[in-house]
Amino acid sequence: MYVCVLFEILLVCSTEYRSLFLFQSILHSFLNLRRRRSSKMLGVIIRNNKTILLRPSFSSAFRQFSSSAKQMTVRDALNSALDEEMSADPKVFLMGEEVGEYQGAYKISKGLLEKYGPDRVLDTPITEAGFTGIGVGAAYYGLKPVVEFMTFNFSMQAIDHIINSAAKSNYMSAGQISVPIVFRGPNGAAAGVGAQHSHCYASWYGSCPGLKVLAPYSSEDARGLLKAAIRDPDPVVFLENELLYGESFPVSAEVLDSSFCLPIGKAKIEREGKDVTITAFSKMVGFALKAAEILAKEGISAEVINLRSIRPLDRSTINASVRKTNRLVTVEEGFPQHGVGAEICTSVIEESFGYLDAPVERIAGADVPMPYAANLERLAVPQVEDIVRAAKRACHRSVPMAAAA
Repeated sequence: MYVCVLFEILLVCSTEYRSLFLFQSILHSFLNLRRRRSSKMLGVIIRNNKTILLRPSFSSAFRQFSSSAKQMTVRDALNSALDEEMSADPKVFLMGEEVGEYQGAYKISKGLLEKYGPDRVLDTPITEAGFTGIGVGAAYYGLKPVVEFMTFNFSMQAIDHIINSAAKSNYMSAGQISVPIVFRGPNGAAAGVGAQHSHCYASWYGSCPGLKVLAPYSSEDARGLLKAAIRDPDPVVFLENELLYGESFPVSAEVLDSSFCLPIGKAKIEREGKDVTITAFSKMVGFALKAAEILAKEGISAEVINLRSIRPLDRSTINASVRKTNRLVTVEEGFPQHGVGAEICTSVIEESFGYLDAPVERIAGADVPMPYAANLERLAVPQVEDIVRAAKRACHRSVPMAAAA
């Protein structure tokens, strides 16, 4: 009987795509009246007062109705990922400076204290070494802490816990101790915050065995990778970018699904091309895409790879692209020496040297502490025009001498 009633409702609502939400509301009300185990036979479960559809036929139909992409900020993507993972797993909790009452220095944790209470959203003193150590200890015990740093520059206060306690414990215990913890917060340059708040730690943490290091660019990246990080049994360093928090990106119905998760260690080809490969991560992916648009107007087809994962690094995707384009430009905000780009260059030299038609070009931040003055700050970080010039050099296009110097 109940199946027939639901089927009739679906038929009525399917005549108008916009009735999807009406159907969901009716279905939720109906199941609230009949909370029985038989609801699973209908392809439906209720979790935390939310209706979740399990039937493939139902969900595929809904995705067709919602085929047009919605816009979501990176801030909201991170917030929703935290919310859903905390809702799904009571072992997940958030701790850090101002994450509770103030709802996060960048409002990433907005609404979470009210929803989950002070036992799972913990405001800490300004003691990175202290609360990071507590978080690692909680992970030893089997909980899943998400430790927020107001900036990754402050993680230096806690680096002993991150490297010696979290990263090495699984190996040193012969696999007996898992450390399911996430260290997250803004990384790299922002705007006008000086040398002590602008450091990129991708290569620092990326060099350490036992850690996984992720660097999202878009809202899809932020949502899918943070969920993957929280679910992972190993410690994950999650490097966000302050200037991307307010940026909006299109997200599909699949990305908005609570089960959505991205694989760790897999890059994404943001734009396909055949003349030159450009690798980037975090904010630099946007710069690389803008450079690719400029290059396209000049007849150069650039393939842009969003690394997403710094450790493990998706060497196969990078090398496959270089073998197709025969040229490589790496882009990063961090310092050039011992950087992520240097590791990518080495990988290509080792695995795809015979395919290269030009020297590898490496774009990175200036080899100086970040200046405070705005004009000098701009010169210290890569710009779109730097990427364009490097790609032209790789493609043997003429570049003005002043620009090439």
